[in-house]
Amino acid sequence: MASAEIEQHQGGALQTAKDLFSGAVGGIAQVLIGQPFDIVKVRLQTSTQYSGALEAATSIYKNEGALAFYKGTLTPLIGIGACVSVQFGAFHAARRWLEDRNSAQGKPSELGYGQYFLAGAFAGVANAPLSGPIEHIRIRLQSQPHGEGRLYNGPLDCIRKVSSHNGALSGLYRGEVVTVLRESVAYGAWFTSFEYLMNADAARNGIDRKQIPSYKIALYGGLAGEALWLASYPFDVIKSKMQTDGFGAQQKYPTMRSCFSATWRADGIRGFWKGIGPTLLRAMPVSAGTFAVVEMTMRAIN
Repeated sequence: MASAEIEQHQGGALQTAKDLFSGAVGGIAQVLIGQPFDIVKVRLQTSTQYSGALEAATSIYKNEGALAFYKGTLTPLIGIGACVSVQFGAFHAARRWLEDRNSAQGKPSELGYGQYFLAGAFAGVANAPLSGPIEHIRIRLQSQPHGEGRLYNGPLDCIRKVSSHNGALSGLYRGEVVTVLRESVAYGAWFTSFEYLMNADAARNGIDRKQIPSYKIALYGGLAGEALWLASYPFDVIKSKMQTDGFGAQQKYPTMRSCFSATWRADGIRGFWKGIGPTLLRAMPVSAGTFAVVEMTMRAIN
């Protein structure tokens, strides 16, 4: 390998490492900001006992205490940090590959927004093998009964019990097909929206993207979070239902298709949007914090 190629390879590897590190820092921020909203969303998606987000939040606080809003946090704190790390690492790796491909074909290296969506979708698919089981365990911990009816003593106990049904892969990776669909659409929309808003601001003001202030980065990141959920929420509802479903004779949704059909029969189109209110409320600060932290971290280490 020529010295120039070696230098380019090493530079690419270093940049990927920086992307992964920045994503991990952003993922930790994402979990700490978003976990209270997420547990309300999961309860609304998987239960009929609440009339809305406010009643769910009030009931959780009254019956389970303030710490209940951080049920199952250990798993996502470790896992979501890894997931967001993979998301940003995979997105920027795909972006650089597409830029090189454009240049090799004699085109401008800058990506079109269809290509940004492809890079984001690739990031989502790369992330799915991690996010599937991590979110499965988190959702079961968040939705389990409180007090004496408690099903799991913690993440490890939940993993052990879920894995005991048809093996670890079948148990932990329940709902993985719909997870892949959700992740590809969600992160395609997420990254594309953010890139569009950042590029439009830079062009409008005649500045480099690195000069965009942090409050605007947070705003654009928050808006991208809204786009993520609006694009992918029905898939998320199906995923949550499948991942809180019973096992054996208690299983109601053996396939993704059966879950879609049952949801439609029970609630019509509204069934695919249950819990969207707190989800969109959560998306703005969570996504704003994630992008702001990632961008600021990248600027600091580059």
